[in-house]
Amino acid sequence: MNPDPDYSAAYVVIHTDAPDAHEGHGFAFTIGRGNDIQAAAIRALEPFLIGRPVEAILGDLGGIWRELVHDSQLRWLGPEKGVVHMAVSAVVNALWDLKAKRAGLPLWRLLAEMTPEQLVDLVDFRYLTDALTPGEALEILRRAEPGRAERTKHLLSHGYPAYTTSAGWLGYSDEKLTRLASEAVGDGFTLIKLKVGADLDDDLRRLRLAREVVGPDVRIALDANQRWDVGPAIEWMSAFLPYDPWWIEEPTSPDDILGHAAIRAAVAPVKVATGEHVQNRIVFKQLLQAGAIDVMQIDAARVGGVNENVANLLLAAKFGVPVCPHAGGVGLCELVQHLSMFDYVAVSGTMDDRVIEYVDHLHEHFVHPVDVHNGRYAAPQEPGFSAEIHAGTRTRHAYPDGPVWMSGGDAG
Repeated sequence: MNPDPDYSAAYVVIHTDAPDAHEGHGFAFTIGRGNDIQAAAIRALEPFLIGRPVEAILGDLGGIWRELVHDSQLRWLGPEKGVVHMAVSAVVNALWDLKAKRAGLPLWRLLAEMTPEQLVDLVDFRYLTDALTPGEALEILRRAEPGRAERTKHLLSHGYPAYTTSAGWLGYSDEKLTRLASEAVGDGFTLIKLKVGADLDDDLRRLRLAREVVGPDVRIALDANQRWDVGPAIEWMSAFLPYDPWWIEEPTSPDDILGHAAIRAAVAPVKVATGEHVQNRIVFKQLLQAGAIDVMQIDAARVGGVNENVANLLLAAKFGVPVCPHAGGVGLCELVQHLSMFDYVAVSGTMDDRVIEYVDHLHEHFVHPVDVHNGRYAAPQEPGFSAEIHAGTRTRHAYPDGPVWMSGGDAG
């Protein structure tokens, strides 16, 4: 579905004249063309922030989220979806990065140390109350509150489970697939993911080889990247059953709630996972209400930033569905680790059947890259949202005048 990505992002830095000189960094991940449109949408949000007191904005991030999302003119372009909503995400995430840096805490810990009342105030419950009320959200958070300190200690000592997609890209030779799958198991991963959906016979061969290499105890997830209609999804998954797939990800259009429900009913006990292209908390609400997914895959940069993902985590906790974030693009691993760790400490209180996607590329461009070893994410210790890209990288790769672009891509 995405055969020629040019991994990129519309990047935003929020500056202040506060004495601490901290900056907030955020971005909207794209795969190339259209990035200029995304950047223009971010710039359209400047008037909501420029010149306002930083303490007032950071002290009411629930309020600023509502202001950005519900501006009547910009909202018309969604509502709450697409380019404008991703722009809100970039700005809101940059504000959270700034708030966490000023607090001297990694974002996961900043969120996990907020009171249940403060967390509920971050969430816009409009359109959610038929599935999750503020009172129910408070109950979920208060129920998890007594174990926060113990879970924080466990997280710092043991990290958070990861899974790898690096072995399973379409186009790899059989030798490369089996070598990378074997290395993944050796590196401590207990789940690997393979892309499927281009050719059934090819997929069956690749899945057979992967299962032979990793053995029966390592889970294999599959990702179709929206390639199928409902009927073909069921047919292909029936052919894959002998190899014991753990989940099928994005088997059809991310907007097709009833299609996901039909696929889930037909392919059980294989799980159905989706979320990286889900547009907002309202679609997640419906997927959960319809019993359409077994795994929620939040994306840190597509929905409206941290605030809306707090809502998504609370919805998942209400319905008892595990969250296994999407993290396949520029910086997404760096961001989503904070959301899963916050969920463990302060929302769901569990890591059971929960893993964070890990793709081993582009981390060298980040000031505070992820630390994944023995198949687990180490909890970030540095203040902020881990969103900041090195200034040198930003200079070299700036479009259209950066040396990478001026030299046709040869400047590193």
